[in-house]
Amino acid sequence: MLKIVVETENGERHVGVPAEELAGLARRIGGDGDRFLVVQRIPDLPDVFLQVWHEVGGDYTLEHRAGAADRHFQVMVDSPETLTAAMTGWAAQAPGWDTPLAWSLLDMGAAPEVPPLDLSEADRTVLEQRVRETLAGGYVTRAELAELAEDYLVTAERRPVSRAQAQVLADRMWLERLAEQADWQGETDPERLTRAFTALQETGITAREHFTCCRSCGQAEIGGEGGPGARGFVYFHTQATDAAAAGHGLTLHYGGFDGSPATTAAIGHEVVAALEAAGLRTDWDHDPGQAITITPLDWRRRLVG
Repeated sequence: MLKIVVETENGERHVGVPAEELAGLARRIGGDGDRFLVVQRIPDLPDVFLQVWHEVGGDYTLEHRAGAADRHFQVMVDSPETLTAAMTGWAAQAPGWDTPLAWSLLDMGAAPEVPPLDLSEADRTVLEQRVRETLAGGYVTRAELAELAEDYLVTAERRPVSRAQAQVLADRMWLERLAEQADWQGETDPERLTRAFTALQETGITAREHFTCCRSCGQAEIGGEGGPGARGFVYFHTQATDAAAAGHGLTLHYGGFDGSPATTAAIGHEVVAALEAAGLRTDWDHDPGQAITITPLDWRRRLVG
């Protein structure tokens, strides 16, 4: 499994793909609405990415950026085999992955200067605190983090943070969080949770992390997530993520798609069993009208981007 995220022109997002899947995505592009893909590492790093453009009948345009706008390279590739070899080497960070190709340095122009933030100490503190809380939750991308930073202090009278300033702030705090998580060892509780949710999904229980903003929206929308044969559901919403990241445990909502208390209780027991099999402790009194809480919980979710 390659530690990458692949995004395509038609809106697909593939997280953690095997080499053969990456090769398949690269060979597929070329038709209308599906002519390019962008690849980032996990975790995402500012100004580090690879991208491909292709139209049916033409060569592949392969580019990669190596940490700054003045290190942006391009090469034309005439075969999917050569393309996928380069892409797989980049994704695996294999030594010398780029040497077989004749890369050209692209002139992207001088990076514009970004003025420092002009914020009061109070505004800066509240903005950075919200960015830090969102990073601790662990589900945000760098683009989403920059959007939050740009919009968080907006009022009817002013927009104190520009898009460029927001990106600089988001990237700085993103890298600080990556430095923190570099010291984490082994499987974390959020990774155990994902493992449990994956197992539940495979048994016909629709399992969603960080799903909608609140319970009301979650209950209204979870039915649309269930595929054929889905028996029930379990999810937690974004407010629950914030609470978990703040050290208050995680609240899970669950139920059966038939709406009966008996099915809901049965789903609850399956959820608890899957969580405990993954090494998480739960607090639930077997009442189908009560949420399941995971506690204690050490919320350290590794960023993806």
